[in-house]
Amino acid sequence: MPLPGPFSDPRVITLFGLLAVSTVTWLALGLRARARDRAGVPLERVWHPQESVPLTPAEEHAFGQVVSRLSPGSTGRPR
Repeated sequence: MPLPGPFSDPRVITLFGLLAVSTVTWLALGLRARARDRAGVPLERVWHPQESVPLTPAEEHAFGQVVSRLSPGSTGRPR
């Protein structure tokens, strides 16, 4: 069933088809590039004033226990 009016011209249909394909390709490649860039970039390190204060051995031990609980286990979830 042909389309009425100027849309029945095969050149117009081809133009809209190429426009749709190029738009989908552009969006897909842009999203892939964005996902790849975010995966490899580490978080920005923020300086905290307490970093310059030396910790006691008990504080270092307590901090190590907290970090070990928050670090991902073998399944990738916190322990």
